[in-house]
Amino acid sequence: MAAIAAACSVSSTAVPPATAGVPVKVVVLGDSLTAGLGLPEKDGFVSRLQKALAAQGIAAEIENAGVSGDTASGGLARLDWSVPQGTDAVILELGANDMLRGLDPEVTRNALDAILRRLTERHIAVLLCGMRAAPNLGTAYGQSFERIYPELAAKYGVLLYPFFLDGVAADLGLTQHDGLHPNAAGVDRIVTRILPKVEELVARVRPPQ
Repeated sequence: MAAIAAACSVSSTAVPPATAGVPVKVVVLGDSLTAGLGLPEKDGFVSRLQKALAAQGIAAEIENAGVSGDTASGGLARLDWSVPQGTDAVILELGANDMLRGLDPEVTRNALDAILRRLTERHIAVLLCGMRAAPNLGTAYGQSFERIYPELAAKYGVLLYPFFLDGVAADLGLTQHDGLHPNAAGVDRIVTRILPKVEELVARVRPPQ
């Protein structure tokens, strides 16, 4: 886990603003990295992000739709019930398991493309979280896999956080014993780094007054 085509570009104005005073409803659609595998609920990504947003005075209700072991195709298959009606924004973090299994990057791309298309059609703001390929998979695979995220973000006009594990990957002090999943300190590092992008996501739903 260590380390454009034009069309359908959607501007932030395409997302209807949420009602003032009502918490923004955010779904985190992901895998074990967001599900909080190996951690108490209070130390998982969703709980720590909720707390960080509250500290910034941002009212948000964050739903944990992370499923350990899930692939991008798995996320697509459960999209409708994982992202219910009334959702304002989605943090999309999928693809790491595709990479670990050496799946064809085109399979991952097609699944993420379909997820983004359907969320866009529903006028849901999205923050797409990128992933890097393990070096042992080779340069060609790595390039093909890693360019999925910036290209799809550009295609659909969604926000991009280039690497979900930025600052954590390969740091044994910030990962669990498997060397892959973040420990509590690692989650805090992820939340600190991704928070500005999440604030920007919320602003797309509810622009600052």
